[in-house]
Amino acid sequence: MAGRRRSAPAKERRGLTLRLTLGKDVALGPGKAELMEGIRDAGSIAAAGRRMGMSYQRAHDLVAALNADFREPLVATAMGGPGGGGARLTPLGEAVLDAYRKAEEAAEEAVRDRLAWLRAVMARRD
Repeated sequence: MAGRRRSAPAKERRGLTLRLTLGKDVALGPGKAELMEGIRDAGSIAAAGRRMGMSYQRAHDLVAALNADFREPLVATAMGGPGGGGARLTPLGEAVLDAYRKAEEAAEEAVRDRLAWLRAVMARRD
């Protein structure tokens, strides 16, 4: 979608990694956010998982967890067949993803100076 910030995959990011613990055994972090973005962009759980180098089963299990962890599903699926199947983020899924990305941006802003200082005093390994 136009105007959306596409974040770097978690493996390419440097700096802050945000994992929100929302309840007992309920967390939202960069992996689930990236999977949700992949579903939004590709319209498929399998394609989103492949994009991340993840098995379909793992991607499916994460989607099932996301759907179970919130009061409404974050991902809606359609069975395959002649018209094809697919997946999409629900309105709540879009809102949860947006809230996570905004929290991530706010956290990055809050620690920007400290990260710069830490990088300046570390031994170079690049």
